[in-house]
Amino acid sequence: MPVMEYLERNAALYGDEVALVELNPAVADGRRMSWKEFSLIESNSFAPYRREITWRVFDEKANRCANLLIQRGVQRGDKVAILMYNCLEWLPIYFGVLKAGAIAVPFNFRYDAAEILYCAELAEVDVIIFGSEFIGRIETNAERLSKGRLLIYVGDNCPSFAESYHIMVDDCSSIKPMVGGISEDDFGAIYFSSGTTGFPKAILHKHRSLTQAAQMEQKHHRTGRQDNFLCIPPLYHTGAKFHWMGSLVAGSKAVLLKGTKPEIILDAVSKEQCTIVWLLVPWAQDIVDALDRGDLKLENYKLDQWRLMHIGAQPVPPSLIRRWKKYFPNHDYDTNYGLSESTGPGCVHLGLDNVEKVGAIGVPGYRWECKIIDEQGQPVQKGDVGELCVRGPGVMTCYYNDPKATAEVLTKDGWLLTGDMARQDEDGFYFLVDRKKDVIVSGGENIYPVQIEDFLHKFDKIKDVAVIGLPDRRLGEISAAIIELKPDVTCTEDEVNNFCLDLPRYKRPKKIIFAEVPRNATGKIEKPALRKRYGADRLVEQENRS
Repeated sequence: MPVMEYLERNAALYGDEVALVELNPAVADGRRMSWKEFSLIESNSFAPYRREITWRVFDEKANRCANLLIQRGVQRGDKVAILMYNCLEWLPIYFGVLKAGAIAVPFNFRYDAAEILYCAELAEVDVIIFGSEFIGRIETNAERLSKGRLLIYVGDNCPSFAESYHIMVDDCSSIKPMVGGISEDDFGAIYFSSGTTGFPKAILHKHRSLTQAAQMEQKHHRTGRQDNFLCIPPLYHTGAKFHWMGSLVAGSKAVLLKGTKPEIILDAVSKEQCTIVWLLVPWAQDIVDALDRGDLKLENYKLDQWRLMHIGAQPVPPSLIRRWKKYFPNHDYDTNYGLSESTGPGCVHLGLDNVEKVGAIGVPGYRWECKIIDEQGQPVQKGDVGELCVRGPGVMTCYYNDPKATAEVLTKDGWLLTGDMARQDEDGFYFLVDRKKDVIVSGGENIYPVQIEDFLHKFDKIKDVAVIGLPDRRLGEISAAIIELKPDVTCTEDEVNNFCLDLPRYKRPKKIIFAEVPRNATGKIEKPALRKRYGADRLVEQENRS
């Protein structure tokens, strides 16, 4: 069944119960702050801005949005982009797009004006619904964006080049639109790749993928009616949305929190009585670091109801989870692996009962299959490294309007080549080794950066680390470690090199760089940016020496 039917079921069965809460910092005049503004303020300088809606109101708002789009000429199969920060309007608009029979196209809120235009044209978007934070970026290309497209603005003081969502939607019916026959075989969404390898690709999914992801999340994390999910990552990303959809299937409450500071997260868990929290690695790291320093004291929060912390979107250092369990010994833990091409997280997952396998990404998820292949496409032996492939009902249909790229990753028998190097142990658990494109070949040896990163995360002075390959005339490539130190900590190259003596010689970083480790909105290290920044410098060095 399409996921919209879960919303309609919840409205009928649990209509008066709270479905969504928005927590957003606000300044004294009540103005809601942007994501960027929030990240810069001190924790004691804000008061919470809180809104909530019930399941009935959620469904009614989605119906109004659907009826608005239909009134404005949107037809089945049209594409509607959503460009907004997390807020209480986001999910009702998303479901309104689906109820109209259209295809939802979430945009990364970090896109600049050029990327917005590029993605709108690549996905052949018919409507762009955007928030106040994006007026400038939309206005830059408003003339081109408005050609053949409807621009709808969500917020006060609508710009002249757009139409006001709130004014229009208030006049629309809250009754379910008469769009019949939407099935799991209809197209439901286009998501974009993270863009860490260049401009994003448009990933087309059927409704079947969305339903699969929702049902899988509920089963994996045993989400029940009494659970309360804290959602922090951006909703444009498959991870945040489909982790939330476990709550949709269960008919349980969720909280949308804007802000990632440790004290804000624990305060939200405490006051809203959240039971499930999905964290990215940097946020979990910040929490345990703050606890280590004594900046946070667990006795100041009500956390007994918190039963599950899970992590995804990137490799998880085992040392981080060991530290986490020291402070939260009763927490269930899970890690989830996935790609936007596989409808986000969960095609491989550790499982709540397998904490002794921390370090693995896990086993095939609900209704998924996995295998590891070599360069010739043949399965490898257990323990050998190869490319991870997945197959299941959440695999994308294609890269939209890009048959060449589609053919490179989708096989005729439905396997998705992930581009990730992995191995499988004797118990059947998969371990991520690295991205295929990130493997460093140095003097004929394959070096997997994730292994070195996991090792360096054990050094108590290091907050974050990224390992990349740099060009080398003799060896082809050498490994370089970009190291971000913890606040107010000093460290030398010699200290790092001495720490690395426990690594095999060929795995020891040949170059140490102390700098900030850049990560995107979903917590992934932006290695192409690091290669560009430091690789180019290395080439210049070599040319100057020759």
